[in-house]
Amino acid sequence: MAPARTEEDGFDVSIKEVPVTGQRRPFIQTDDDQKLKHPGTARANEARSVEAPNGTQQDDWALQHRDQTVLQQHIAFFDTDSDGVIWPPDTFNGFHRLGYNLIFCILAVIIIHGNFSYPTVSGWLPDPFFRVYAENIHKDKHGSDSGTYDTEGRFVPQKFEDIFAKYAGGDKQGITLGEVFNYMKGQRLVLDPFGWGGAFFEWMATWILLWPEDGRMKKEDIRRIYDGSLFYEIAARRSKQKQ
Repeated sequence: MAPARTEEDGFDVSIKEVPVTGQRRPFIQTDDDQKLKHPGTARANEARSVEAPNGTQQDDWALQHRDQTVLQQHIAFFDTDSDGVIWPPDTFNGFHRLGYNLIFCILAVIIIHGNFSYPTVSGWLPDPFFRVYAENIHKDKHGSDSGTYDTEGRFVPQKFEDIFAKYAGGDKQGITLGEVFNYMKGQRLVLDPFGWGGAFFEWMATWILLWPEDGRMKKEDIRRIYDGSLFYEIAARRSKQKQ
């Protein structure tokens, strides 16, 4: 748990007069444990955390995707031909490869392409095929989220760590469904039903994908969903099981 006061800097992160500041203390590194340098600075192409201070290293992921923002990496799994354009069938097939059932795959296509296609087009007219364009995916950022993705599609380690520092229990290495609902409630912005709905869909999709046996989604798995690397691993595992 973060200290109520950082003595070396002389400022408070919580005050007893406002209980919520004590209930949701932000992530703070101690002086003798600075694994993650400058956590408040957004990383353009690496999803870094305390446990993964250099981003995802499996299969040289960070190195192989240095030309993409973390948000672009997140959606790259669905762009199977790597042309920067994601069609509705691409999304359907991607969700199906990850193990979602038919109804959820159709629902995902409707929600994602119905809401997130238009902001990514380059002109004023909507795309007649509801395609999503990776070069403008940063324009799809919505409110009432964690802020882990910034408005340019970069990854902000501080915001990612805050999810667990503020809302997760125990060792902060995972989060339960009940804690996720507390998180969504805590992150809600006023008059933002679009953001509320987006956050709900994203976290429920994450829960179904991970389906933790102990009822606790692992922090590292969630980080790897942010940069999309876990999608490939899950799809490969499922494909191997079918053989």
